[in-house]
Amino acid sequence: SAAVPLDTHDMLRTSVVLAALAATAEAFTTSGVLPKAGSRKVATSALKMQENSAAVPFLPRPAALDGSMVGDVGFDPLGFTEKYDIKWLREAELKHGRFAMLAVLGFIVQEFYTFPFFPKMAPVDAHDYFVTQGGGSQIIFWISFVELFSVVALFETIQGKREAGDYAFDPLNLATDEVTLARYREAEIKHARLAMIAIGGFIHQFWVTKQTVFEQLGDFKSLA
Repeated sequence: SAAVPLDTHDMLRTSVVLAALAATAEAFTTSGVLPKAGSRKVATSALKMQENSAAVPFLPRPAALDGSMVGDVGFDPLGFTEKYDIKWLREAELKHGRFAMLAVLGFIVQEFYTFPFFPKMAPVDAHDYFVTQGGGSQIIFWISFVELFSVVALFETIQGKREAGDYAFDPLNLATDEVTLARYREAEIKHARLAMIAIGGFIHQFWVTKQTVFEQLGDFKSLA
């Protein structure tokens, strides 16, 4: 069957940029394979033979997203995998996703319970309050301390000595075999991605409505 012409992919990439307002059209016109010097023709031929992304069917699947990594559905419309090591990107995705999952839990719990020695307030207001009280500096200090160890782990990941995001942390011994471990890894990356979207939604919802999550659910206020 005839492959989709390269200029069609270019136009589709450009339309995604205009719709998302997230980048310039140039960022989308590069091929799914990061070309080396003198290999432009080879990269173009590989692109024509390449299957489309499962997540974005009208764009070619990025070369680095070959389905071997857990949670890979070929989603990379901005072409990050063409410019950065996929292992480094997965390490960052898992780290941000894990923080987001903790943030979502804390955001919701704080609506119902606050330690007696802390003032009762909405989560977003609590953030601003504790920053003025020096809490932000403490968080930055301890996170920087932890990052010293994660940098070492990241180098091991890039060298192929360690799976991205794997700190051998399983105190409950949930991953009893490889099949179970793969299932939990799939679940983690899905929950991590959902949490990153959710925490952004929680915060922006409060900025717009001045209502917390469950308050909004119980007393919905339309923006119209």
